[in-house]
Parts: sequence; structure tokens; C-alpha cells
Amino acid sequence: MNTTKSKLIEAEAKAKDLFRETVKRNWISPGISEDQLSKKIHALAFEMFQTKTHWHKRIVRSGKNTLLPYSKNPPNRVLTEDDILFFDFGPVFEQWEADLGRTYVLGEDSRKIQLKEDVEQCWDIGKEYFDSKKSITGAELYEFICDLAKKRSWRFGNEHCGHLIGKFPHERIQGEKILNYIHPDNHTPMNEPDKSGNPRDWILEIHFIDESLKIGGFYEQLLTA
Repeated sequence: MNTTKSKLIEAEAKAKDLFRETVKRNWISPGISEDQLSKKIHALAFEMFQTKTHWHKRIVRSGKNTLLPYSKNPPNRVLTEDDILFFDFGPVFEQWEADLGRTYVLGEDSRKIQLKEDVEQCWDIGKEYFDSKKSITGAELYEFICDLAKKRSWRFGNEHCGHLIGKFPHERIQGEKILNYIHPDNHTPMNEPDKSGNPRDWILEIHFIDESLKIGGFYEQLLTA
């Protein structure tokens, strides 16, 4: 395993520990706002790993805000009973990015629980498909993930379903922005090396939404581990 991949796997493991500890501390409850919960998680990341840098602008989205992709900036929202929310962790550990997404459901709403389960299961299905196609392009994987959403009676909620990951910030890995993303216009094989001949590592994002119910679910992690 090359150094880059091992560092990314190590960073992701820390992000998973951060999520587990967040759940353990019972902060995810009605009455707390997205910003308040995000600030607690920032402080926890420093407590656990001395991490000060986070490349995400907000860690938590809940309720109708879960419909929106990362590029949008919805107003701060307070968690309610039987709510759905997702976490988009982006801590930087010693200049190496982690990018981890998880969905959490308060209460017993069956449709919200199904959404949480579907984004998790479809991430695994997406990885299996990626691993089975040696020359798969970003466009091909994006189409496959959108089809998965339809088969589960959801809609895919973003213009891309993942991106390159590496040393902070990942946007500098490729000069042309579209090549950084698992995007319908990216027809470059994902397993091709970068311009310096180095392997590229990818994050796969699953963001399914139901606009009528105003809910979304999100799950992401390292695709090329």
C-alpha cells in the first residue's frame, strides 16, 4: 500500500472515531441547533486529535436542509422530534483530509430509517460496481448511482457523487475542476494516474432525497481504500 493511501485510511479511521464519540455523548437530540452541534464536534476533534482545521463549512444538516448539497448554504436549523440529519465530517489530520458522511435518525419514522439504510447499502453496491470496472469513468459511476436512487424510490440529490481526496486541499490535485469530481461530464477513467503519474484516490458520496417529504440521507467515505 502506498503512503498516500495509508494516510487517507488512517485519517478516515479517526473521522469514524469522531462520529462514534459524538453519538456516544448523546448530543444528537431535539433542541440543539446545527451550528451548536457542529461547534461541539469541532471542539471534540481538538480534544481527541488536536485537530483545528476542517475544510467543511458546516458538519451538520437536518430536516429540510438535508435536501441540499454541500454547495448550498441553508439557514441554521434546530433539531426536532423524529428528525433526520446527516453529518459531513471534513477534519484534516496532519495535512491529510478525511471526508466521512453519515445519516442519523431521531425517532422511529420508517421512511427516514429506510433512507438511512438505503444510502448505506447503495454505497456498498456502488463500490462493488466501481471495483468490477477497471476503466470506469466518473460519468459512468454517476449514472449508476442515480439509477440506484430511482430503484429505491428516491432521487439523487447532487450534480456529482464524489471527488478526489488527498493532501489538503484536494481541489489542487487536478487543474481542471470537473476532473476532480465523479460527474456526468467527467469521461476520464477514474483509475488513470494523475499528471505526475501518481494514483488518484476518490470519495464516493450517496445523497438520496425525497422532495415531497423534505428529507435527505447522505453517506460517504473513501472509495479506493
